[in-house]
Amino acid sequence: MKIITFGEVMLRLSPPGVERFTQTDTLAMHFGGTEANVAVSLSQFGLRAYHVTRFPDHSLGRAAAGYLRKYDVNTEYIRYGDGRLGLYFLETGAGSRASQIIYDRFDSAFARIQPNEIDWETVLSGADWFHWTGITPALSQGAADCLLAGIQTANRLGVPVSADIVYRSNLWQYGRTPQEIMPALTEGCTLVLGGKGLFSEIYGVVGSTFQEAGLAMMKRFPNIRYTTDTKRNSISASHNQLSAKLFDGKAVYKSRVYDIRPITDRIGTGDAYIAGLIYGLLTFNDLQRAVEFGAAASALKHTIPGDVNLATVAEVETLERGDSSGKLKR
Repeated sequence: MKIITFGEVMLRLSPPGVERFTQTDTLAMHFGGTEANVAVSLSQFGLRAYHVTRFPDHSLGRAAAGYLRKYDVNTEYIRYGDGRLGLYFLETGAGSRASQIIYDRFDSAFARIQPNEIDWETVLSGADWFHWTGITPALSQGAADCLLAGIQTANRLGVPVSADIVYRSNLWQYGRTPQEIMPALTEGCTLVLGGKGLFSEIYGVVGSTFQEAGLAMMKRFPNIRYTTDTKRNSISASHNQLSAKLFDGKAVYKSRVYDIRPITDRIGTGDAYIAGLIYGLLTFNDLQRAVEFGAAASALKHTIPGDVNLATVAEVETLERGDSSGKLKR
C-alpha cells in the first residue's frame, strides 16, 4: 500500500536525559514533524510511505531527508529551495516537572512552499491514503494552498484522506484564521482526529458528547466517515493513562486504557496513534481492532526516544493482546 503524508520536518534539539536547558552544554539532535512521524511509523509497519515536504537546499536539509530514508520513507517527492530548517527545543520533564517546548520555525523553507512545486497527480497516483494535520495550513498561505490542491486531487482520484486538526494559535501569523482556512480542507476528509472542543472552536459544530459532535461533523462535512480522538490522564510527566475511541456514524468503538509508566518520550505519541489507526483501517476488517491497534501503537511510542514510533506490527500486537510484561526476547 502507498501512503502519502505532507508537512514540515524540523530539527529537534534536547538536553540529555531529563536535564534542564540551564544545566546542559550538549544538545541531542533528532528530526521530526507530525506528518513525517506518521510516515515513519507506517513504514515500520511494512507499508510504502512517501513524505512530501520542502527542505532548505543545504546540508541540514539533505540530512533531514537522509533521516527519513534511514527509516525507509520514500523521499522522491521532496523539494529543496530557499529558507531555513525549522527548529524546536525540547526539555523533557520528569515526575511533577512538565516537559516544555520552544519553537523556532519562522520563515522556514517549508513555509515558503507554493502549490506549483508539487505535482499532486503524480504523487497521489496509485496511493491508498493521504494524511495531513492542522499545523501545515497554519504556517503560510502557500502551504495551505498546496495542501488544498493535494486534498482535491486525492478526492478526484478516490484516495481516502485523514486529518489531525491539531490547533496551535501561535502558528497562525500570516493574516488568516483557522476558521477561514480549515473548513475547505476538511470537506475532503474521510477521517478526522479531534474532540468536540476543537470541532466547536474551528467549525462552529456543537455536540454535548463525542458521538453527537461526530454526527454534527458528518452532517457539516458529508465526506467524513470516521471521527476519532484520544483521552489522556496525565498523572505526572512520567505516568500517563491513555485510551482512544472511533465513531463511524453509528457506533463508538473504545480501546482499553493503557497505563504507561515510566514515560521515555511523550513526543509523537498522537502521531503514533493515527498511524496505527490508519494501518488498522487499511488492514483489518474490524473497527474495534483498528482502534485497539492505534492505541497500543501510541502506548508503545512512549517507550521510544525521539519523535518517531519504531515499533513493529508484532510488538504492537503483543501489547494489544495485553502482554505488557516487557519480558526479554531471545
